[in-house]
Amino acid sequence: MNAPGPAASDPLLSLVREDLRGFGGYASARTCDVRGEVWLNANESPWANPADTAGSSRRYPDPQPPGLREALARVYACSQEQLLIGRGSDEAIDLLVRVLCTPGRDAVLSTPPVFGMYAVSARLQNAPLLEVPLVDGPAGFSADLEAVAAAAERGAAKLVFLCSPSNPTGASVPLDGIAALAARLEGRALVVVDEAYGEFSAQPSAISLMEAHRNLAVLRTLSKAHALAAARIGVLVADPALVRVLRACQAPYPVPTPCAQLATAGLSPEALARTAAGVEQVRSERARLATALAAMDGVTRVYPSDGNYLLVRLADAGTAFERLLAAGVVVRDQRAAPQLHDALRITVGTPEENDRVLAALGAKETIA
Repeated sequence: MNAPGPAASDPLLSLVREDLRGFGGYASARTCDVRGEVWLNANESPWANPADTAGSSRRYPDPQPPGLREALARVYACSQEQLLIGRGSDEAIDLLVRVLCTPGRDAVLSTPPVFGMYAVSARLQNAPLLEVPLVDGPAGFSADLEAVAAAAERGAAKLVFLCSPSNPTGASVPLDGIAALAARLEGRALVVVDEAYGEFSAQPSAISLMEAHRNLAVLRTLSKAHALAAARIGVLVADPALVRVLRACQAPYPVPTPCAQLATAGLSPEALARTAAGVEQVRSERARLATALAAMDGVTRVYPSDGNYLLVRLADAGTAFERLLAAGVVVRDQRAAPQLHDALRITVGTPEENDRVLAALGAKETIA
């Protein structure tokens, strides 16, 4: 199923595993461009399930639903050919590691403390993991991009993951630094910017850099700001040539029809307007919650955040975690993460939920 490809003359495609260059993948019934009125090519049921009132689930879905692709391209200001839609950002992370990294040889680089799926995917692929810790400074955590570049070059990294805004620490990676890193690693590594929380940041998307840097890719998701976590819609925005390779390696039917329909409706102008209003409220509540927490006894530091969460250091994080649980509030315990032995990550909720957090932790006042 392999065929000669242009990888030898294309610095970007040369990053793809040698055994997958030109790989055609599985040709499903929905990838064949055929039209008809009676569909008997996929061994589907001729009747809808009694629970399927819409009657749309008996057919296999389009691998990349056209209506959803069009809506996503509009939202992310890119071409449809640059999009790979999958089951959340997790699928794209896993695909990138499997397609670019030869097991036991090509490394993955991440910047802990950070989202754990980069390391998990590397482990599953037996790809060496390089870690360049974030630097905890006066302005918060930040990525040492010079150290990242040097480690990637020294350790033969094929993939460099930058989380921006970073989860759980909250800071965005400056666009000029991302561009410089991509330029330095051209032909050596793909720089992947995970913008799962990008809507909550004032910084423009790194998608704006991709025209000048083909070895740059961006992860986006509908799980956070768009409130569609259960729909599992994630997007990789990348060079069309790389997207074609990844699609050949993707499972045949990654986007269930009900999820695609829900996501498409959730990207309508009316829905996007409500999402934008929700994002603004989260930003306002983020500032309010940060101010109130910073004034509390027992809170030693509240980190600035561009996401919909706050990283908080406490004199006794264990007791704070238990007090929150006793009040019915579940937050993310970060004490096992590197550099975060005394920290909790608190998602910014509704004003009422945030007041409940403050009350449980014994805030002196809740700011209206």
